[in-house]
Amino acid sequence: MKFLDEAKVYIKSGDGGGGSVSFRREKFIEFGGPDGGDGGRGGDVWVETVNGLNTLIDFRFQQHFKATIGTHGMGRNRTGANGSDVTLKVPVGTQIFEEDQETLICDLTVEGQRYCLAHGGNGGFGNAHFKTSTNQAPDWANPGLPGEEKTIWLRLKLIADAGLVGMPNAGKSTFLASVTRARPKIANYPFTTLHPNLGVATIDEREFILADIPGLIEGAHEGVGIGDRFLGHVERTRVLLHLISAQEEKVGKAYKTVKHELEAYGNDLTDKAEIVALSQIDVLDDAELKKKTKELAKACGKTPFQISAVTGKGMTEVLRALRDIIVEANTEEKPAKVPKLRHRDMVVTDEGEDDDQP
Repeated sequence: MKFLDEAKVYIKSGDGGGGSVSFRREKFIEFGGPDGGDGGRGGDVWVETVNGLNTLIDFRFQQHFKATIGTHGMGRNRTGANGSDVTLKVPVGTQIFEEDQETLICDLTVEGQRYCLAHGGNGGFGNAHFKTSTNQAPDWANPGLPGEEKTIWLRLKLIADAGLVGMPNAGKSTFLASVTRARPKIANYPFTTLHPNLGVATIDEREFILADIPGLIEGAHEGVGIGDRFLGHVERTRVLLHLISAQEEKVGKAYKTVKHELEAYGNDLTDKAEIVALSQIDVLDDAELKKKTKELAKACGKTPFQISAVTGKGMTEVLRALRDIIVEANTEEKPAKVPKLRHRDMVVTDEGEDDDQP
């Protein structure tokens, strides 16, 4: 399945049905009076997060979503049926933006969360609604209100506990493949990873999700290489694992290059907890390893881990360090507040209960 993390979609809710102008006409019934029914309400357009999706590829093949209109009212005080709703099913972590791609409508981070993107139009009143003591035969009815229509952008930010960052060929995909069941593409040339990969790592009977993103090079924030757009998939992580290949001639410069790109991207990525590791150490002798470890420690201001995904050296220690930070962050995190939505909007809380927001 092709990975797609951004999509443009047109939505339109249903128009309300028109009210009916009708009078009761039956044999032996004199002055039957008005009996036109009200029109039905148009359908709404909803968005809902579901399990089992990790891409927006479905919206490449369908970009228009329209709810059905409400049925018009009929005689004998028959109210028209409401229009059917339409629901956009998206992965957890999807953000919805207005057409300007800057105004955030909602951020869906919980499975089963729903949000009403466009309300259907109300149905019009039939002439029976306007009957009064002074006007017992109204001959008019209201038309239904039009539904809402607009263009929105869907943007996916994957939900992961830890993110892998570094330059191309730093060993990120190899690390992910060695500690999880994920099978990303691995090859001895730059940019073998073209889209994010997720995997579940297990250490000491505790699991957490790792996200591997394409490598960063100097000038990525200006569009060089693949760019930095995939950094959005590590914005929600608790900790970043920064891998620097031991094959780099200047490991300190490699670290500072990626760090500069994280700062240029913004969104508080540099404020996240960071673990630095010198990877692929199996290709160095002891003297060269000691030299590059010292150089990297000077650049990052901390003692880096020494790891090799091929031999397994240092892998357990890094996983435990990641686990400790994630557990601590989850413990200190306050319960998330349920967002207050507009009238008739609804959100599903972590407990699985539906809360109607006034």
